[in-house]
Formats: sequence, C-alpha cells, structure tokens
Amino acid sequence: MSMIAFSAVLAAPVALISPAQVQMSRPADILAATQRVADWQIAHRDTFDHMPAASRSVRNPRDWQQATFWVALTELADRSRSPAYAKAVLDLGRAENWRLGDKPFHADDQLIAQSWIWASRKGAGAAAIAPARIYFDRVLAQRPTGDLAFVPGPPRSGDPPCTTRWCWCDALFMAPPTLLRLTRSTGDTRYAAFAHEEFRATTDYLYDRSERLFFRDSRFFDRRDTHGRKLFWSRGNGWVMAGLVRILQQLDRKDPHRAYYTGLFRDMAARLVTLQKADGYWAPSLLDNGADTPPESSGTGFITYAFAWGVDTRVLDRATYRPAAIRGWAALQKAVRNDGRLGWVQQVSDRPDTVSESDTQFYGTGAFLLAGSAMYDLARHEGVR
Repeated sequence: MSMIAFSAVLAAPVALISPAQVQMSRPADILAATQRVADWQIAHRDTFDHMPAASRSVRNPRDWQQATFWVALTELADRSRSPAYAKAVLDLGRAENWRLGDKPFHADDQLIAQSWIWASRKGAGAAAIAPARIYFDRVLAQRPTGDLAFVPGPPRSGDPPCTTRWCWCDALFMAPPTLLRLTRSTGDTRYAAFAHEEFRATTDYLYDRSERLFFRDSRFFDRRDTHGRKLFWSRGNGWVMAGLVRILQQLDRKDPHRAYYTGLFRDMAARLVTLQKADGYWAPSLLDNGADTPPESSGTGFITYAFAWGVDTRVLDRATYRPAAIRGWAALQKAVRNDGRLGWVQQVSDRPDTVSESDTQFYGTGAFLLAGSAMYDLARHEGVR
C-alpha cells in the first residue's frame, strides 16, 4: 500500500510546543478543559451531521465508537463535582437495559460493559452486570479457537473469521480490561484467566519485538510505506497502551501476571517516547513522524493517557515520560475548538490515513477524556497550584 501524502491535508503549519508549554497545568484547569470537551460531546450525542464520513453504526451507543466515550466518561465522573456525568452513564445503561453489543464474540461489542460494571458500583447494582455475565459465560462455554490470521471470509460474510478472537490490536483495549473488571466485580476468576491467555496469544502474534510496537493485524506484517518503513498505526498502538493501563489498574501488586503487563507497557513506552513529534503529537503512522505530518488527536490522546498514568503510578520514569505527557496534553488542547469540539481525529480505519482539522469522533473524545483524567491525577498528586 502506498502511503498518502499527509502534508496535503494540513490546513496550516502546526505550532511547535514551546518550553513554557512543558509546564504542568493546574488540576482545576485540566479538569475544566476535560469537562468542556465532554460537555460538547454529550450535547451532540444524538446529532451526526458533523461526522459525514461516519458509518451508521456510530448511532449505536453500544458500538465501540460511542462506547469508548462512555467508558472514558466514567473516569471524568469519578473526578468531577458535577453529577451530570455519572447520571448520563446511568441513564444510558438503563435505556439500553445494560446490554452489550449484538455480536456474540466480537471484542468491539464488549467494551461498553466497562461502563455497566462501573454503574453497578454507582447505584445500579447487580442488574447492570447480569447481561455481561451471560454474554461472557457463553463465550467461555463456546470458546473460539480459530487462527489469528486476518483473512476475509466469503463475500458478504461480514467480519473476518478471526475476529471471534483478538486478532487485531485494537481488541486489547476493548475486551481484556472488561473481563478483568468482571472478575473483580463477581469474584469469578474464569474471566481473568481467559483474558490473560488470549492477551498473550495476540501479543505473541502481533507484537514486533524489534520495533517494540504492535502491527494492527497480520495483513501488515509485510506492508511498507513508500520509504520502505513498516506500518505501525498510532491509534492502534494507542489502543494497546491504554488497554494496558486499564489492565494494570485491575491487578493487585502481587498478582503473578502483573510483571508481564508492566514489562510490555514499559517496552512500548520506551519506543513511543522517541517517536513523539516536536509539535507534541504522535503521527498517524508512527515511523513517518516528520514535521510535515498532521496532528492526530486519538492516538495522541491514548498515548498521553498511558504516559501520565505511568508517571503518576511510578510505573514509568518521571524524568523521561512526564515532559512527553505534558507536551501531549498541550498538543491535544490545540485540537479543541472554542466550543469544545475536538478535531484532528482520524476517522474509522485500520491503518494510518488522512486527517483534517474538522474530523471528530466519539472515540477521539474518549481518548481526550482519558488523557485529561490521568493528567488531572498527576497534577493533583504533584501538588500543582
């Protein structure tokens, strides 16, 4: 596949991050910026004319596109004094009867359960996780064992057969943290055991240990850009980094699996920190990170989230990753319009692609909210005033 000339979509030169912008913002300012973006998205949750390229599935709140936002909104709800964010999640869950997506094995349809599990602890009770338990009990009873090669099925057959398992790296954000949260909520360790086994299988298959980055899926093992570089997608690797955060949050310090995930998290972070651009963003194609590549806020949001959380919890070295997190957050601020709408979000894809200032999406807003929540925690714990 020949890579698109990213410079052609730049509306204007992107400002570099100045030394003043590597200073940590005040917690109140971070929270206000995060709430402004969340408020815009909530106000436009039922209008879609601002996303002309979006598929019809974006209208389904249980689809991964919206689910990313609703999951991230739970993090904001835990930090904001406003009850509106928790109410929005609880109201949605009740309206949807706490259902997951309609596909019985697809990771994308499992993400929304993270919001329902959160809701179960915020007043919704056991009813909020009952459908998730039924869903995943069926998965365990009929556990898919197919190949992880991303090969299309027969014409008009829908998703490739391998998507009954986690054969694309995005799935590592969607499914494993959901299963680990379900184990914590129910005490049933089968869900966590399944997650650990399948996560390792996907990582063994898709992780390039020489580059310390994930291929999106097996179709990209041998693909190169016009300069002969491997194709590593920013958002795809962002999904993995954010997924690792949400996995590690569920593991006790003495959990025997923790070292594995921590090692992978640090390994990827050490590579990603070298790929951040001078403007604070990560490029859509991580190895094509020259000055002429455009901003991209979804991958940048997820990576900033991971770095900020890693520094705050001392999983990552403060001197190395704190400046990168601050630069990432400063870059994300530049992608927000005056009305709170987030731009520069690459649209639904499976690879690096074009992106423009007006492009937005629920999952981009979700990445922003996750980054904001982690930056807020970091600034607050540092005692920034």
